Amino acid sequence: MAQLWGGRFTKETDKLVYNFNASISFDQKFYEQDIRGSKAHVAMLARQGILTAEEKDQIEAGLDGILADVKSGKLEITSEYEDIHSFVEANLIDRIGDAGKKLHTGRSRNDQVALDMKLYVRDEIDETDELVKKLLEALQKIMEENVHTYMPGFTHLQKAQPVTLAHHVGAYFEMFVRDRSRLADIRKRMNTCPLGAGALAGTTYPLDREYTAQLLGFDGPTRNSMDSVSDRDYVIELLAAFSTIMMHMSRFCEEIIMWNSNEYRFVEIDDAYSTGSSIMPQKKNPDIAELVRGKTGRVYGALTSILTTMKGIPLAYNKDMQEDKELTF
Repeated sequence: MAQLWGGRFTKETDKLVYNFNASISFDQKFYEQDIRGSKAHVAMLARQGILTAEEKDQIEAGLDGILADVKSGKLEITSEYEDIHSFVEANLIDRIGDAGKKLHTGRSRNDQVALDMKLYVRDEIDETDELVKKLLEALQKIMEENVHTYMPGFTHLQKAQPVTLAHHVGAYFEMFVRDRSRLADIRKRMNTCPLGAGALAGTTYPLDREYTAQLLGFDGPTRNSMDSVSDRDYVIELLAAFSTIMMHMSRFCEEIIMWNSNEYRFVEIDDAYSTGSSIMPQKKNPDIAELVRGKTGRVYGALTSILTTMKGIPLAYNKDMQEDKELTF
């Protein structure tokens, strides 16, 4: 299959190189964000007179059809395509003909993938924030029910002063409140639209970047085109915030694990959320809490990986940055 970038090439890409270079196996997760961004881009092109109203309508209908068919399972995203952008564009051309070839006008895959990543991260922030909010509601319920439940407070794992369970759990409540604040900060800071940056230096087409940003719910366009395509600070910040959330969850799980032990007997984990032993029937194991504690390492690993990947990259876009997706997913 012809590549979007294949204009000057006369020789087929080696199959091993193609497979190593391709990102469709993971960036297919972006299909909704990619189509959302393309529809906004096309609406802007038509508004600027770069596309006709008829071409805009054709392209939008084609994109809506692709989205519906992928969601329903009628259209499968396969490794025949190098990336999600190629998949969408090739299928659009198959469906609507030459008008589909104009989708990429005034756009590079560099600013396109930067947009997809920002839309995805923004969605993830909103979803995670809602989950942390539910966690806070659960903690608040425990606090309200245990204002007069007394327990020892500890320092150095030794009994220190009496406290209430509400006060102890309240410490975790404060941690997760800060976590929501961090997520909100990241969302606000990264909420600028990179579309229009092109490969790194914009385009000669008279794009209206403000309008595209508005259509996609951004506060405005990014200010520097080279930074637009090479910035992954928001991914690093997201994984740092996730690492902090996991650290807080891991600490909480560590206490549940101790409190559930025969030595403490502060709590008993419900049968629905624990496991038994194949050889010791008296056991009730806090496996879920242990797994949360264990999986914290994966999130830390993702943060360390993206920091290491980004540290030596010169301006502007480099293929190394493709690594950000799997780590974030």
